[in-house]
Amino acid sequence: MQKLKIYLVDDHKLFREGLKLLLSTQDFVHHIYEASNGREFLENLSLVDCDVVLMDIEMPEINGIDATREALKIKPGLKIIVLSMYGDEQYYYQMIDAGAKGFMLKNTGIENVITAIKKVASGENFFSEELLFNILNTMRGAKNEPENRDSELSEREMEILCHVCKGKSNQEIADELFISKRTVDKHRANLLSKTGCRNTAALVMYAIKNKMIDV
Repeated sequence: MQKLKIYLVDDHKLFREGLKLLLSTQDFVHHIYEASNGREFLENLSLVDCDVVLMDIEMPEINGIDATREALKIKPGLKIIVLSMYGDEQYYYQMIDAGAKGFMLKNTGIENVITAIKKVASGENFFSEELLFNILNTMRGAKNEPENRDSELSEREMEILCHVCKGKSNQEIADELFISKRTVDKHRANLLSKTGCRNTAALVMYAIKNKMIDV
């Protein structure tokens, strides 16, 4: 893959510098930019060329939700991965609505960070399994009622949805189910249409909230 330019946005300097040090040793990383809050990030975004942003949620000045929303107005193709702490579940839907493409916990290993960056950079979404468990448990505790669905999903669509929630790409799903990628593309589009979701990230959250999958 091409070398990537990454932007780290986090108000904890020690965490930011530690992650920068680890990522700088990877051969796919070309350059790493840093910002200590959303305002600093947005003020410099138009001056730099970056591919993937690792975004904290709770920061002074401008938080990660607003920073993500504003950043995508400046650069619509920007790929943003959320750096989450335990207890941030209340913000997940807002970050998805803002346009985030991936989510991971801050205590994850560098291998997962690398996987997330590569997947999101290539156009996929990434959700850490641990984070999905957190979201699921939070929803169970809140006793959320399932949303009404206008159209029931077919057995094949449910199968595709299960694989999507595991973070698999359309090609990976096609290979596993012995069908064409074009067929998977069509099923995925139908899933978005039937559920009213704008993107894959929202689709995963929808599936969990409506108890359509077992995480």
